Amino acid sequence: MRSRDPEKNGVNNYYSGGSNYYTNSSSNASERQWISWLIPVFVVANIVMFVAVMYVNNCPKHNVGYEACVAEFLGRLSFEPLRENPLLGPSSATLEKMGALEWNKVVHQHQGWRLVTCMWLHAGVIHLLANMLSLVLIGIRLEQQFGFVRIGIVYLLSGFGGSVVSSLFIQQSISVGASGALFGLLGAMLSELLTNWTIYANKVAALLTLIVIIVVNLGLGLLPRVDNFAHIGGFLTGFLLGFVLLVRPQFMWSERHQLPEHARVKSKYMVYQYVLFIFSLALLIVGFTVGLVMLFRGENANEHCSWCHYLSCVPTKKWNCRN
Repeated sequence: MRSRDPEKNGVNNYYSGGSNYYTNSSSNASERQWISWLIPVFVVANIVMFVAVMYVNNCPKHNVGYEACVAEFLGRLSFEPLRENPLLGPSSATLEKMGALEWNKVVHQHQGWRLVTCMWLHAGVIHLLANMLSLVLIGIRLEQQFGFVRIGIVYLLSGFGGSVVSSLFIQQSISVGASGALFGLLGAMLSELLTNWTIYANKVAALLTLIVIIVVNLGLGLLPRVDNFAHIGGFLTGFLLGFVLLVRPQFMWSERHQLPEHARVKSKYMVYQYVLFIFSLALLIVGFTVGLVMLFRGENANEHCSWCHYLSCVPTKKWNCRN
């Protein structure tokens, strides 16, 4: 999301019920429950990075405006004046210096590493707290279900995918935040529910709840100063990765009912899961390849899609979307 992002990702009632969505609790009980440690590490890393950015920012020394720094008792960790940054954070110049996503530097100064570093930066305390709360609510449950390797891959690749899409459409301002990665986890939740459809109970209610959460959060991205392209790119990346990495063997219920009560039933994958796996993997490879080629050739995706800018900001009488 762009600097000074007011968006909050209040996501995740879907997994709050744990295994209650499974059709057969005894089958689920035999599955391994992982201990979540990677998501807490990500949270700590984001917090440490924010403190480091504020240390470098050093508002009392670099503030040349007429307004005083906010929370001056924090010394060099104090925040920029609210007129400069209403989210209680550093200046845009400091964020750019520390690795914010900036199209010109990525394309013309060969600083492609900004596609990764921007997802570890946040525009302010409000921005950081909103994202970290969402990460804890979404990520810990997913990591417990699927392990740190798969969820770590979803998180990092979704953040990278969000950065690529953001750079293709937003080329006049910087962008920071973990929202692309968070929306990737949200997208993975949706595809995981769809590809493992037969093993869940209350699946329709869970699907509708998840869709409402997705629509509301993407809707918030239509506000100004919110990088909804990073949200969309992260979501699509995570959605496709869910079909690839979060697939579960499907239990053959019709065969199970014909066997003795305590007989063990071999589970297997369904044909549609293989189809979704291959199709999603192919789309991921093609999408990343085309996106990166377009980006490093310096193309502006808005030239190929005249209406796409409305996906990130809808102008009204109260605000404009020129910036």
